[in-house]
Order: sequence, then structure tokens, then C-alpha cells
Amino acid sequence: MTDQISDAQFTARTLSEALPYIQRYAGKTIVVKYGGHAMVDERLSAIFARDVVLLKTLGINVVIVHGGGPQIGKLLDRLGIVSEFKGGLRVTDEATMEVVEMVLSGPINKSIVRAINQAGGKAVGLSGSDGNLIQAEKAQKTERDPDSHIEQVLDLGFVGEPSAVDTSVLDALLKSNSQLIPVVAPVGVGKDGHRYNVNADTSAGALAAALGASRLFLLTDVAGVLDKNKNLMREIAVDAIPDLIADGTAAGGMIPKLETAAQSVKHGVGAAVILDGRAPHALLMELFTEHGAGTLIS
Repeated sequence: MTDQISDAQFTARTLSEALPYIQRYAGKTIVVKYGGHAMVDERLSAIFARDVVLLKTLGINVVIVHGGGPQIGKLLDRLGIVSEFKGGLRVTDEATMEVVEMVLSGPINKSIVRAINQAGGKAVGLSGSDGNLIQAEKAQKTERDPDSHIEQVLDLGFVGEPSAVDTSVLDALLKSNSQLIPVVAPVGVGKDGHRYNVNADTSAGALAAALGASRLFLLTDVAGVLDKNKNLMREIAVDAIPDLIADGTAAGGMIPKLETAAQSVKHGVGAAVILDGRAPHALLMELFTEHGAGTLIS
């Protein structure tokens, strides 16, 4: 009985300590890029869905943008569609784009929607093509030839980058007193009406900037940005990011995440957080505790 009272007191104290943070974010908008291990682990997926519903219940507008690279790769293999890679990026031809849209806008999107609804929320699945939400243009990437050292333009097919964002469909879903939670698949549409495969991190950053979000969360499979001694860096100023990349502190897949975080902050997002999606309740710890749970870029 004593243990039960202690547990109850701990829970009550935790809720009380969270009050200033709840008040800070009530009525505000956050954008969450959801992917990695958190999305494929059933237990973590259920925890994430429940936490999202809690945030919405507390009056915080949540917009989710999800990835799906591994699932796309598996279906391409099953269909016998061979992918070509240039500069570490998958070339998206017409056949591949068909699979990308099928997987992102279909089973992945709807599984997230169902999980949130099962947790008591009201999620709505969208594609970046809906309402011209994510307008895209062909990505311009280059690679240095190892022999001549000349920069060469890479043709990645229908890989796109956001060129504009029309938030009207999200504005309608997030209007006052709405309980709807948008879940967005990062498939953009070009001026010519063609669909484009847009990186989920980049899409989330573009949406966060267009919505004037208070926070952009990039869920990943590491604790956050680590220094050269492998210790978590709790906070990074935007101006420090180029040096972290130049000296090798940030490398590989962390570079585009930091660049996305920096761009979103420069375009009006309150702050961006690179967060460990493998940690249960990572979103709640970052939002509602003093020390947070990831790396804050401000």
C-alpha cells in the first residue's frame, strides 16, 4: 500500500512540475518527423501514438510527417525492381515512384493513422500532393568525380525538394477546437502535376517553417548529436553547425538532419530538436521536463 501511495505521489508531482511547460505549448503547433526504429517497433509505435494523443488533449497541435525507406526497399525487392544509387541516393524512376507513393501514402500512412485512432485520437492521413500541400521541384544534386575531381550533376529521376508549401489543408484541420491530427506522407507535386519523392526530414522542416511551428522534432535512431567524445550535445546554436560538419563532429546521416534543423530555425521555427525515437516517451521528456531528451538547435 505504501509503495502504491509513493507511486501515486511521484506521478502527481511529475504532472505538477510539467504544468509550466504545458502552459507554454498549449495552442502552439509542433511538427514531428517520425521514422526509424520507433516506427517499426510495435511497442514504441503504440507509445508514440498514445503520447501524440496526450499532446493533442493538452491543446498542442501536432503534425506528423513520416518516412518509409526500408519498407519501400522491401517492396521493390519483392517486385524485382532494381534500384540504382547515385551519390548514396536512390534514383527514382517512374516504376520506383509508383512503389514510393503506394507504400508511403498507403500502408505506412494508414498504419500510423490507425495507431493514433486506437489510442483515442482522430488522425487524418494525407499526402503532400493533397491540396498542393508540398509543392516540389526536381532535386539538384552533384557529385565529385573521383578521377577528374570535377563536380557532376546527378540525375535522380523523380527525387524532389520542396519549392513551396500551401498550408490551407492543414490550417483547416488544425482550426480552433479541432481534434484532428494530420499524418503526412512526403510525396510532393510539381508544377507539371508530376509526383516527387521528397525526403521526410526536409518535408517536415518545410512544413514546420510554413506553419510557424514552435518546435520541429526529428526522431532518429541515435540519442542526438554527439561530440567527439560521444557525449550528447544538449544544445547547438545554428551558427555553430557549419563548424561541426567541417571538423567531422557531425557526419553521415546527421548532416542533412542538422541542415534541415538549421533551415527551419532560420525560417521562423522556434527551435528544432534531434531526438532519440528509440526512447519511450521521448517527445514528452523533451517538451515537459527541464533538461529535455535530445539536441536542441536554436
